[in-house]
Amino acid sequence: MIPAPHRTAVHFAAVLVAFTSAPAATAASANPVPCPASRHGKPTVVLVHGAWADTSSWNGEVEALKRAGYSARAIANPLRNLTDDAATVAGFLRTVRGPIVLVGHSYGGSVITNAAANVPNVKALVYVDAAAPDVGETTAQLSGRGSALGADPKTLYEEVPYAGAPSGAHDLYLKQDPFVRSFASDLPRDVATRLWATQRAASTSAFMTPSKAAAWKKIPSWYFISTGDRIITAESLSSMARRARSKVTTFRGGSHLTLISHPQAVAATIGKAICGVR
Repeated sequence: MIPAPHRTAVHFAAVLVAFTSAPAATAASANPVPCPASRHGKPTVVLVHGAWADTSSWNGEVEALKRAGYSARAIANPLRNLTDDAATVAGFLRTVRGPIVLVGHSYGGSVITNAAANVPNVKALVYVDAAAPDVGETTAQLSGRGSALGADPKTLYEEVPYAGAPSGAHDLYLKQDPFVRSFASDLPRDVATRLWATQRAASTSAFMTPSKAAAWKKIPSWYFISTGDRIITAESLSSMARRARSKVTTFRGGSHLTLISHPQAVAATIGKAICGVR
């Protein structure tokens, strides 16, 4: 979820119960973590959602990991500005004992890139159709050429003021057509429409705050890339993955919400990261 510079959440729970139950069950039948626990014990998986999303976007992955015997926590991302959002996530990480596999979707990738920088028990990063900025880059710079977010912002967003916003900042809601056609393009239209109707807003400040860290320079990373992503292009995702020297899983098709439509595939990539924690 990355608006173009100066152009610039989704309450999924009720909608996802029916839609993700079958894929989650499939993931459970094929263990997404085909390796024994390391000598350090089983890591905790912490999942961070992106803009226009919320914790329940991870329902399928949490279920798959739970059935595989792992603790998974999907935590709230405030979606206010990158520095503060990362500090909030880092605060949670410091309450977790033992190794952590930290997972981010979309803008959540920028958050984990910063949150993990000073948390030594984060042993692996997983980017799911996500941004992985370098120091000084904003999330807004990383959508890629041809992203749907390169359109006229008047056709993309509903802009809404919010209390305590810094000067010039406002909340963005993604309009119905780009949400259904580009953001959730591989979901059934009725599901995508319900997700649009229940989305959470994200502040423009979230996308325009420069990254202060690049945890992927020191922490091993895995990248899940959907070739059908119209929000962050596969080309941009691949470029960031190469830069981070990530281990890449390429998913043919999908959308920016492949984590919802195909949670078993995403869980399998998280499983690879878990197996890499030795």
